Amino acid sequence: MSVPQTPRPFGAQTTAAEAVDGVDLHGRRAVVTGASSGIGVETARALAAAGADVTLAVRNTDAGALVAARLEKELPPGSGQLTVRQLDLADRSTVAAFVADWQGPLHILVGNAGVMAPPELVRTPDGRETQFAVNHLGHFALAVGLRPALAAADGARIVSVSSIGHLFSPVVFDDLDYRFRPYDPWTSYGQSKTANTLFAVGAAERWADDGITANALMPGNIADTSLARHLDLEQIADFIASGALALPPQKTVEQGAATSVLLAASPTVAGVTGRYFEDCAPAEPVAERAGAVAGVAPYAVDPENAARLWAVSEALVR
Repeated sequence: MSVPQTPRPFGAQTTAAEAVDGVDLHGRRAVVTGASSGIGVETARALAAAGADVTLAVRNTDAGALVAARLEKELPPGSGQLTVRQLDLADRSTVAAFVADWQGPLHILVGNAGVMAPPELVRTPDGRETQFAVNHLGHFALAVGLRPALAAADGARIVSVSSIGHLFSPVVFDDLDYRFRPYDPWTSYGQSKTANTLFAVGAAERWADDGITANALMPGNIADTSLARHLDLEQIADFIASGALALPPQKTVEQGAATSVLLAASPTVAGVTGRYFEDCAPAEPVAERAGAVAGVAPYAVDPENAARLWAVSEALVR
């Protein structure tokens, strides 16, 4: 099957507002996880400005309420309503509560929240390594729980925010939680971001009959975001200088949210599913990490890997 192409003017410099320009989302309902900072805020802003009623699913509801209040002052007349709901992806009980409380159809689910490269190994209360648990398992449980609401929307879209960081590691099925190998913040992050992409591949396969599409994306190199709160800037500089990390040119937060918004709402990608996007376009395969500043690793879109991860994830979130 040929790779779909999004038309100009979408590209690396596209902003979230431009990605949804002219799109009418009135009557649509969206959930954006991690919408209290960074590209989550801009994703929520763009969807609401287009008319969608947006739920900001956040760990800290006080921070979420401040964001919602600010956005309500800034959004144009006729924008969708904003709601703040508590969701801690490391805590299964809050995921279950969010799902149980949801009523009616859900048209857009953006899995945006995440944690990146904590320097020390941290486990969730149920014993999982934190990055894999938060970035993948929490979102997996949320999406599976909300599947009936997504199916009821008749054409729902799931957007899974991955990263070029997936090039740091495939999913290591024999040691997901670093119980045998030394913990490394970057391979751990990479594993979780590969899982985000494999989830989209798996959901695209399993939920097509429900009219649900699912895609993953790399938002870009965005400095102004709380995702990097664990990182030492000097360490990152050394990492880049060593050749272990290559990064594309920096984007603004508004540009970083563009691909999420495009996949969530643009008619240009209607029906596209199971893909990995970057810069508002499908990514090309990349054969190795060295020097790569773009592209998707074959292991991250492999259907067999996706099926295996789905089975493992189902067992882990029961």
